[in-house]
Amino acid sequence: MVGIRSKAPRRTSRWRALLLAAALAPIAVTALAQQPRKVIVLDRIVAVVNNEVITRGALDERIRFVTLQLKQQGTPLPTREELERQTLERMITGRVQLQVAKETGLRVDDVELDRAIQRIAQENKLSVQALRATLEKDGMPFPRFREDIRDEIILARLREREVDNRVVVTEGEIDNFISTQAQSKRDEEYNISHILVTVPENASPEQIQARRGRAEQALEQLKAGADFRQVAASFSEAPDALQGGSIGWREASRLPSLYLEAVKTLQPGALSTLLRSANGFHIVRVNERRGSAAPAIVRQTHARHILIRTNELVPEAEARRRLVGLKERLDNQGNFAQLARQYSEDSSNAKGGDLGWLSPGDTVPEFERALNSLKPGEISEPVQTPFGWHLIEVLEHRNEDMSRERLRLDARRALRARKSDESYQEWVRQQRDMAYIDYRLDER
Repeated sequence: MVGIRSKAPRRTSRWRALLLAAALAPIAVTALAQQPRKVIVLDRIVAVVNNEVITRGALDERIRFVTLQLKQQGTPLPTREELERQTLERMITGRVQLQVAKETGLRVDDVELDRAIQRIAQENKLSVQALRATLEKDGMPFPRFREDIRDEIILARLREREVDNRVVVTEGEIDNFISTQAQSKRDEEYNISHILVTVPENASPEQIQARRGRAEQALEQLKAGADFRQVAASFSEAPDALQGGSIGWREASRLPSLYLEAVKTLQPGALSTLLRSANGFHIVRVNERRGSAAPAIVRQTHARHILIRTNELVPEAEARRRLVGLKERLDNQGNFAQLARQYSEDSSNAKGGDLGWLSPGDTVPEFERALNSLKPGEISEPVQTPFGWHLIEVLEHRNEDMSRERLRLDARRALRARKSDESYQEWVRQQRDMAYIDYRLDER
């Protein structure tokens, strides 16, 4: 069902976390005007990513903000050399993904960007002006912040399109998951951190051995008492490396099988052995563990919607304009079901846009926020999600005992999240392997 998906790991919108985002602002080589008797000054190139460059100045600026964030978190800083390497790796990975997005027509216009920044300000209980002042006080230029947010939105939508929307969980997989997972393990939660040393696809034996050696070096430092956050920032190639490798709290069922098998016998503070997967070598530490007995009574919403997809032929403004027109018709006694059957571009159109009963987490965050803000009988203004633009009508609410349904729903969510995480790591690795990357960081 378009517009509806199982709960995936939520992305934080806190601006401080976004300072560490892998997204890149546009990079350019700058020079003084070429005039007689004047020296030309060029910003040195530290990496070439396909047909684009990353400059020393851009890298230094990113390092400055990464350093600020690490200090705010209380994470011991890695060496300057490691910090440069890690930051450049993330800039390259972000640049590769942004190039894929650009080549496939993925865009975020200024109107949509302004709405996203408004939401960020509201979630931090600030006005946009106050958010800007706070950012600039911490040394983050507001124009750069805007472009980072734009890139974050693009990367999120790219993942939705290329990975999340292609994840399929079958009923048979759900049945098998339920039958093989002990209740005590489903109810257990782990707060974990990890380190990933990636291995390229089709790596030679020598490359694999070199990657293993790097992972073993990190494990040796940890066993010798080194701070996990510092070692992660120095060695890990996971997206969360510069956040100390923290994954946070995860239900056991949402952990990759490799991690679950490693952590279920570990006590808080303990490290796993070196783990091997298709993506590379992993080290996992259990920070905390706890039981989680979530209530079976949930508040559900019966809703229907009309969806207009956006693409190269139907831009954001046109999709929204169409829905504004439909909203005017609905406000003047138009029939929602008839309009949904005629205009909605979702598979629910045959049912008049009826989505049935929705539980928390069944829809993407933007859709769920709109659901929660509406009373029965109310129709939303146009709402944008990664799938397009929607008009949403809430029909009724109810509190329902979801014991049996919740068991299957939790299983579906867990399997979907696990597959999505694993598929995304693999997809990013494949994009990196196909890209032309020329490292020049060590050139002087």
